[in-house]
Amino acid sequence: MTGGLPERAAGCPPPRPAAVAHHGRVSSDPAQDAAPPAEAPFAGAPFPQAPFAEALSALGPFFAVRQHPAGAAPRPPWQPMSRLAPGSEALLDRVAAVRAGLARTHGVPPERVESRVAASVAHLGLAARLLSPALALAVLRRRALAVSLDALWWQPVLGRPVPLSAAAEDTGAGGGGPGTAHADASPAALLGTYLADGPVAGLDAAFASLSVPPAVLRGNVASALHGATAAFAAGAGPGPAATARAALTRLLTGPALRGAAGTAPNGAFRRRSCCLIYRAAPDRAGPVCGDCVLLDRRRGRG
Repeated sequence: MTGGLPERAAGCPPPRPAAVAHHGRVSSDPAQDAAPPAEAPFAGAPFPQAPFAEALSALGPFFAVRQHPAGAAPRPPWQPMSRLAPGSEALLDRVAAVRAGLARTHGVPPERVESRVAASVAHLGLAARLLSPALALAVLRRRALAVSLDALWWQPVLGRPVPLSAAAEDTGAGGGGPGTAHADASPAALLGTYLADGPVAGLDAAFASLSVPPAVLRGNVASALHGATAAFAAGAGPGPAATARAALTRLLTGPALRGAAGTAPNGAFRRRSCCLIYRAAPDRAGPVCGDCVLLDRRRGRG
């Protein structure tokens, strides 16, 4: 996918300065040299992984998801994602880490990077991480990944997609898989709830407390969902790909994301807000994403 790649600029290595690409989307992980994430055991007996976990991983690292028993307590380095609450230490630590990474990339002190820029970049990366497996599970298995952030664990690493685990009931041999089955629900309906009342809504509320404008948050989610759909379509068969694209169309015109994105004159996907990452550059004129509202304006100047 090229729609989410940043505009190329002299001296700017693709896919984006201080960022890791997610199917052409930015992650919240600007550090490039982080150690591989540690695999920590879950509390209690080992929990078998779902038979289709391999299929999710094959779609790319942003789709990979482990599972843990519902009600289990995580052991470090796993943490509950519900700790990313408004004003929480976990939320502020994540934004501070992203801010420091952006500052290192641009050779400036962290205080030169606006906190709301770091917060938006962190939100976009986590939104992409939450939406990718949710999309795949909704399309392939008619399952909801999680009803809230309480059901998700993560490891807050930098430099790569964060490890993610979802609560699942033990059905024997990992047969149930992460999340909850909804055989009669459409993928768009499952994802609509996930956006409006589920984990993404919780993530939005947390980052809204850091003065990230609602339009930017909605644009981030629309962009992350579009990127996830493009990556899924590239790795799945024609039938699932068509289902995913249909769900994307419905969601972009539904109440949660209506007005957050549109199309460029050439028909390409275009969000109607900016994730603000260009402002991390010392002159506030860094590269923008390939789906950014500012892209056509910049090309027009060129």
